[in-house]
Amino acid sequence: MNTSSPAALDQPPSRVPEVTADFWLIKLLAVTMGETAADFLNVNLGYGLTATSILMACVFLCALAIQFFQGKYVPWSYWLTVVLISVVGTLVTDNLVDNFGVSLMTTTVGFSVALAATFAIWYGVEGTLSIHSIHTPRREAFYWLAILFTFALGTSVGDQVAEKFDLGYLNTGLLFGGIIAVIALAYYKFKLDAITAFWLAYILTRPLGASFGDLLSQPMEYGGLGFGTINTSFGFLAAIIATVIYASIRHMRSTRLT
Repeated sequence: MNTSSPAALDQPPSRVPEVTADFWLIKLLAVTMGETAADFLNVNLGYGLTATSILMACVFLCALAIQFFQGKYVPWSYWLTVVLISVVGTLVTDNLVDNFGVSLMTTTVGFSVALAATFAIWYGVEGTLSIHSIHTPRREAFYWLAILFTFALGTSVGDQVAEKFDLGYLNTGLLFGGIIAVIALAYYKFKLDAITAFWLAYILTRPLGASFGDLLSQPMEYGGLGFGTINTSFGFLAAIIATVIYASIRHMRSTRLT
């Protein structure tokens, strides 16, 4: 039986997933893999930072085009785009810092301004920043631009704390995990605005995931556990695929019931 209201039937389908536990789990896995995969391509395969950036940017743009073509939320294309934009966002910051000598403080401030400007223009044009309102190509374009800046900013902030403040990978991960917990508490107990809470958590899961990715992949002499970028990247890729398959099955079942 179709239980949808006439208003719901007239509304275009959402182009992004519901914000559930699956959403945050896959997102955290994706950002962790984004860090280790960038290192794997750049260092282990010997492509170098510039060639890796060009290659991944091209792959990402192809995935983004497929995602826009769907016109609705399709788990495999959406999460493929998230994984690739995670890699590209990491590489954007790495290029600025390593190839152009821009300081991490400058990239942190610069991407903060860019993200704030994106939100301001998005809100000015559309009147909302809610992830639940991504029903049109224009809103989705604003969404992916904001996502790119969150990954680049998260990379800058994470590297700034882990390297410049010398906290190490584990302590950095715990720090950002604690901040996210405070945001969650503020949302559930003190009625922090849902949109503000979402975007703050979205930004901070990037340095959280990257810190634990580095912890697992980096050699012990550099403060890691020495699993390597290959094992870590493919391990997280397998976890992402398994979780996306589960989320896809659940999404198809819920679609049949509406």
